[in-house]
Amino acid sequence: MSVAVSQEAVGPAYALSSMKMAQQVTWRVIERIAAALRPGMKESQAQAFGKELLSEMGIDHAWHPLLIRFGVNTLKTFKERSDGDPVLGEDDIFFIDMGAVWEGHEGDAGATFTTGADSEMQACASAAKTLFNHVEDYWRSSGASGQDLYRFAEKTANEMGWVLNLHIKGHRVSDFPHAIYKAGDLGDFGSRPNSGLWILEIQIAHPTRPFGAFYEDLLV
Repeated sequence: MSVAVSQEAVGPAYALSSMKMAQQVTWRVIERIAAALRPGMKESQAQAFGKELLSEMGIDHAWHPLLIRFGVNTLKTFKERSDGDPVLGEDDIFFIDMGAVWEGHEGDAGATFTTGADSEMQACASAAKTLFNHVEDYWRSSGASGQDLYRFAEKTANEMGWVLNLHIKGHRVSDFPHAIYKAGDLGDFGSRPNSGLWILEIQIAHPTRPFGAFYEDLLV
């Protein structure tokens, strides 16, 4: 078995239709969490609310912890701890990153939202999604490898005026648990990523102010 094939291995329960279902349910939960967050809420309170909502919606289990970041913590990577327990401000930015298992398949999605009317925060949140769309379109049209996708992402981010965090480079998903395949990061994958198996992650930073934005979704 070639390295590329082994990195894209799946279990016996895997179905692309089930991956799409998990993706759709994950986005519904994210949208419900985002709609409920209000200025004055602590980051820890947002986390607790999100976990409660996941339980109410019948999550199988989380394959990675729910992550909600406010303000300056939007610059943190997944493995970094938040600084303190910030309160969401009237003009603020936050992101939600959720990895949950639905009917044995891994949903993973994330997006950035804003409160108030800070135009640069709004632009940053929008740019993360726009950059994701550009890279996704490039994946569909070019046959590029995972490595090429992140080279393209970095170049495009620079052209857009944002700083791409290359410590965040995507990863595998599948029927649970994908981790047994030891596939590594999407940005290190030397072949064209196949549909329904990889999460494209985009995290950007404002070039001068202390905040960033995050967006991720399934390449499908």
